[in-house]
Parts: sequence; C-alpha cells; structure tokens
Amino acid sequence: MKKFDIIIWGATSFTGKLVTEYIFNNYGSSKIKWAIAGRNLDKLEKVRSQVADKNIPIFIADSFDEESLSKFVKKTKVVCSTVGPYSLYGTKLVKLCVDNNTNYCDITGEAHWIRTLIDNFHEEAKSKKIKIVNSCGFDSIPSDMGVYFIQNEIKKAHKNYARSIKMRVAGIRGGISGGTYGSINNLLKEAHADRNVFKVLNNPYGLNPKDKMEGMDKKDLRKIIFDKESNSWIYPFIMAGINTKIVRRSNALSNFKYGKDFRYEEATMSGKGISGFWKAILAVFPLAMVGLNPNSFLKKIVNSFMPKPGEGPGLEKRKNGFYNLRFYITIDDKKKAFAKVIGDSDPGYGSTSKMLAESAICLAFDKLPENYGVVTPSFSMGDKLLDRLNGNAGLKFELIVK
Repeated sequence: MKKFDIIIWGATSFTGKLVTEYIFNNYGSSKIKWAIAGRNLDKLEKVRSQVADKNIPIFIADSFDEESLSKFVKKTKVVCSTVGPYSLYGTKLVKLCVDNNTNYCDITGEAHWIRTLIDNFHEEAKSKKIKIVNSCGFDSIPSDMGVYFIQNEIKKAHKNYARSIKMRVAGIRGGISGGTYGSINNLLKEAHADRNVFKVLNNPYGLNPKDKMEGMDKKDLRKIIFDKESNSWIYPFIMAGINTKIVRRSNALSNFKYGKDFRYEEATMSGKGISGFWKAILAVFPLAMVGLNPNSFLKKIVNSFMPKPGEGPGLEKRKNGFYNLRFYITIDDKKKAFAKVIGDSDPGYGSTSKMLAESAICLAFDKLPENYGVVTPSFSMGDKLLDRLNGNAGLKFELIVK
C-alpha cells in the first residue's frame, strides 16, 4: 500500500506551482494524500507557503540521482511531472516509475523523447499494468480527447466512426513561459544534432508502434493556404507536430478503432480575404523566429527577448486567456459534422495546469480502461478523464451538427 496518492515533481516550476495551487484549492490537504517534490528546499517551502499549507509534505531530489528520486517514487500511486525539457530530465524518473509500479503523467510535447520511452519502457510497463501518460496539457489533451469525444458521439449517431477530422484553431490567447521556450530550444538543438530525432519529428506516424508507422496522413502544414473547409486562410499550428502524432498513436493503440485510413490534421485560422492572408503572414513570422537554427546569431538575439526559466504570464493574462478549437468532420461521402473544444483560460498554463492535475487525480482514483504501457490520455483514461475535463478543468466539448 502506497503512502501517497500523488506527488508533484517540479512544484517550484512555473506550471508546477499552478498545479500545486489547483490541487490544494480543489482537493485540500485532507481529501487526498499528496506531496510536492523538487531540488531546492527553500523554494519548495516558499511555494507551499504561497499556495498550500504545512500539511503538504516535501521531498528533495535531483533528476540525475536515482536514489533520491526513488525515495518519493516508490511511495506514491502517481508521479505528476512538470520538469522539462523532459528529454534532459525525465528518463530516469520514468524508468523508476516502471521499476516501482507507479503511474506517471506529464505535459511534454517532445515527440522524440516519447519515442524513446515507447522503445525502452512500453512493453515492461504494459506487462506490469502501469500507465505512463505523456502530453496531458494543451499538448495534447484538447486534440486527443477532442477526437475521442467526437468519434464516440459520431459512432452513437451514425453507427460508424468519422473518416477524417480537421482541427482548426479559431481563437487563442495566452503567453509563453521560460520553461516552455527552453524546451522548444532543446528540441531544436537535438533535432539539428541527431538525425534520428529529426526522423521521428518528421514522420506523421512517428509515435505509432514500430510495425504500424504508416498511413494516409502527410506531413503537417508548413505554408499558408486557403482552406475551403473552414472558409479561411490557414497557417501552421505550432503544436500540430505533437498533437497529430498523439491522436494517431491513440488510434493505433486501440487496434485502429477509427480505421487504418483515418485522417487527422491541424492548422490555425486567420480569416477570409486579404486581411486574413496578411494576418497569417504576420503570425508565421514569429513562428519562423522561434524555429531558427538554435546555434545561429539571429536565434541568440531572439532568445534575449524571450522569458527566462521560472518566468511566465501573470494571473490576469492567464485568466483572460482562452482557446476555441473547431473540428471539421467527414463521416462519409455524404455526411459532415462540426464540433468545438473550448478552454476557459490561457492554454499553456491556466488550462494546462488544470488538465494535468485532473489527469493525475484520474490516474490515482478512477476505475479506468485496462490499457497500460506508454500510452495517450484518451487511450489510458477515456470517459473518466473526459468527465473531469468537462466538470472541473474548464473545458467544453460539443458536437454541433450530427
């Protein structure tokens, strides 16, 4: 019997503090047994005094010290990690979770690292009935759970699943933290240094089981085009690279429940006419700056203007944030449908912290599908997570037209 239900690893990080605050405000210090963990005692005590109380235990550990990590991993049902870049700091922790029969969730968007986890730990975690669940934040819960919701509703109404779904970001407002920007930079560095990393990122089916890494989908959109489906100019969505792979992995893990020819894509809408086109041009420019060669002089200039680790959007910006995702659905040659997923706060932090916290609670307490290994949110938690997202985390899933 494990002493704790959940331990938050990285509670002093920008997102970690928000997760700590959310769990304390919604579940207190007596309803569930939980603790916080990190490297620095003073910083952990400061976070605890600011957003929780002294009843929440503290663990001190280091990402590269297995002995210190083991001390808290073996005592909890679930490790909830906010420590990135995950490819630098997360592998030992996941290994210890598998070793100690502990479930795990995080908010990584690093597809190449998830591939490493799949290759190294999926089969063992599956045999031990452990859930290692990546991408439980804005990347990729709205996409993964959105498709899960849509397909289940379409199946009820039409007796078969949708043939294709196109997600379009219709509106979004939020900020970026230093930690997230650091993870993006690390991803770019690894992709430039290691061709195998690049191959995973470049393959639409890069997270599928190794014998199932092919399908109908092409690479993510990399230019500005006019989209007849949404009647809008569209341009690349920065999260599409991870979200689409997670959705395809969910389909593959479920024995291609949606069909081997199921197609999924993502992009951002900018509106119609010349104004929509120029809006797309202006939006793509900063994306290009973020994606510059990490060793270039221009990239170093860009870095100087971006937030540093521990910095991020303030309370007002998080509260005033939102996202509105539209899903254009093709059921068959004659039938179409439309759905929305709406989030009530900024995607990267306000909403992500709630989604991650509810994922951890779900793993700790809910009766879930018996799907184990290195798995996705929808495949591992299904309806129980959907209920928590709708009821507690400020998300709204809606099928508009059947």
